Amino acid sequence: MPRLAARLSSLPPSCGPVRLVAVDGHAGSGKTTLAGALAAELGGAPVLHLDDVASHDALFGWTERVTGGVLGPLGRGRTAHYPVYDWERREFARTASLPPAPVVLVEGVGAGRRALRPHLAFLIWLAVPSSVAWERGRRRDGPGQADFWREWTAAELRHFADDPSSPFADILITPRGASYDACA
Repeated sequence: MPRLAARLSSLPPSCGPVRLVAVDGHAGSGKTTLAGALAAELGGAPVLHLDDVASHDALFGWTERVTGGVLGPLGRGRTAHYPVYDWERREFARTASLPPAPVVLVEGVGAGRRALRPHLAFLIWLAVPSSVAWERGRRRDGPGQADFWREWTAAELRHFADDPSSPFADILITPRGASYDACA
């Protein structure tokens, strides 16, 4: 992790003064865990969780909220303010802030989509097969989310068929317990 963090810190800025780094992969692959570890290694780098900007009605319809509402301000060296979706109440219930920093992480399914790639300094793909990742996600979320997972897997398959991220990744990472194996 220290080598990856050093590599990310040495990249040229990609979104105004920010080095925007995407962590993408299938739902349940460990993106949030990896982003948290990287953020800590980078001294507390801010993280945009795409689960905060997606919604039941727009699982992947968050592009404008991110490009205009988050990347626009970051690109000007300003703090971004964006609405955060409450998955239980099914509404955007609060506002969050994301400050510009030398490295800002964006994690979530679709973080490496074509609309974001021009703004990225680096794209990480978590190389976990969809069936393995989805089983982890179902275990994490419990049986009460079974209907959601049926809808989600179909939507994720459609998304990656239309807009794959993995072919554009700068690095493929495979989680191995508490560590990670990287293939540049």
